[in-house]
Amino acid sequence: MKATIIFLLLAQVSWAGPFQQRGLFDFMLEDEASGIGPEEHAPELPELEPLGPVCPFRCQCHLRVVQCSDLGLDKVPKDLPPDTTLLDLQNNKITEIKDGDFKNLKNLHALILVNNKISKISPGAFTPLIKLERLYLSKNHLKELPEKMPKTLQELRAHENEITKVRKAVFNGLNQMIVILGLSFNSISSVDNGSLANTPHLRELHLDNNKLTKVPGGLAEHKYIQVVYLHNNNISVVGTNDFCPPGYNTKKASYSGVSLFSNPVQYWEIQPSTFRCVYVRSAIQLGNYK
Repeated sequence: MKATIIFLLLAQVSWAGPFQQRGLFDFMLEDEASGIGPEEHAPELPELEPLGPVCPFRCQCHLRVVQCSDLGLDKVPKDLPPDTTLLDLQNNKITEIKDGDFKNLKNLHALILVNNKISKISPGAFTPLIKLERLYLSKNHLKELPEKMPKTLQELRAHENEITKVRKAVFNGLNQMIVILGLSFNSISSVDNGSLANTPHLRELHLDNNKLTKVPGGLAEHKYIQVVYLHNNNISVVGTNDFCPPGYNTKKASYSGVSLFSNPVQYWEIQPSTFRCVYVRSAIQLGNYK
């Protein structure tokens, strides 16, 4: 009896044959033959939501700050994160700012475009920036200041460009918010009459190292201006009402710094009452004309 059972077991083993590795498609065919669908083996994956804008290639993004400086860029990167509050594009090779470059940046507060090769800014390039407070355009090739700047702008610096004139139209839409205006090291020979009237909250005006022949008009009407840099120009005459209003109590803040050195004006010809609204006498810098 035992011999019969052992014989039957050996016969079954010999019929089974050697083990053979089967590929993936062999198992799939086996499932189809058995009537079992693939959906019965793996749960259905949820649909993935589309990804939003990511950090531009080679830029660094952290806490709503996008830094794309020193990358050799020749244009503004596309698909910038819409929650960006500070965008740094300095030290690149950007030549033009176009309409649509900042179309989604409604939360941007500061834009740095220093040290590029910008010679043209489209009229509507800054229109989408409804919260922009600081705009830095120094060390470029601009011939004039851009128009249609954001009404929220408080600080504008465009030092070391090729600007020859400050036109009244530039400040028409600024909604009186500008506090600091920096235009040093340009070729500005004149400031249109009435230009500064649209900036009544101006605190600092930098017009040094230009080609001005007179003190810009309208400074006497400014109640809050405290710092005016006019050194290294061609100013030969300073009038008694160029800086201070006729009355003594109409200015809200006294001057803390007025520089007129390195101009052809003879300081001994300036009347003492010219600086009647200056905080201290040491705030006035004259002489040293070469």
